Amino acid sequence: MNNKRFYTILFLLFVFAGCSTSVDYTRHTPPERKNYAPDKSRSYVINGKSYTPLKGANGFVQKGAASWYGEKFHGRKTANGETYNMYAMTAAHKTLPLGTWVRVHNLLNNKSEVVRINDRGPFVDRRIIDLSYTAAKKLGVVGPGTAPVKITALGKAGKPSGNRVPDKFEPVDYWSGQFSVQVGAFKVKTNALNLKKKLSERYRDVHITTHTDYRGTFYRVRIGKYSDLKHAILLSKKLIDIGARHAFPVAE
Repeated sequence: MNNKRFYTILFLLFVFAGCSTSVDYTRHTPPERKNYAPDKSRSYVINGKSYTPLKGANGFVQKGAASWYGEKFHGRKTANGETYNMYAMTAAHKTLPLGTWVRVHNLLNNKSEVVRINDRGPFVDRRIIDLSYTAAKKLGVVGPGTAPVKITALGKAGKPSGNRVPDKFEPVDYWSGQFSVQVGAFKVKTNALNLKKKLSERYRDVHITTHTDYRGTFYRVRIGKYSDLKHAILLSKKLIDIGARHAFPVAE
């Protein structure tokens, strides 16, 4: 197969794949991400404004207004795929890596609590963090609705801890790990297999991962196995240049 024909077929497959990979990153509508990784590095757009998650959180400090969300969203999906629990000590932030633990200090009453970032938002000007109901109640934010706060990133859990505050924290760094590049996500397995077959003619380590959530099962086609994010980003850019506009690096 000559290069022109190969890339024509590949482009058509990418267009077809793109039809099944629309993304909604708003917190108030569950993030229905057919290409969900969990994705800690991909930029997203809300109300015409672009947000790029940070690759790390070391030394991160921010001041601004805190708000909170509760019963209306209880039981819905959060940005990292968990189910929102208004009674857990969690919060939403626009750009901090998901899974980061932060200390929130209420600058009005001097109260301080530690919460885990598992969601995106709040997408309101001058608000920097959206607290769960319980976190907001402990910090004295529930009554007034908002409060000026200072947030300080602590890191990720030293060992699995669920929603319990970890005994120790480790720096948050998503540049190293296991990465690949996702080029399509399908509900029909045959479509994923067809794309995998075509990609395998030119690329190594083409594979399919399966993801199941409340919308059903999705077959995600990915290329490569890298130990650092940089190489996955380079491959995704090359794929975008040949027409795979939905290609993006993911953590496996």
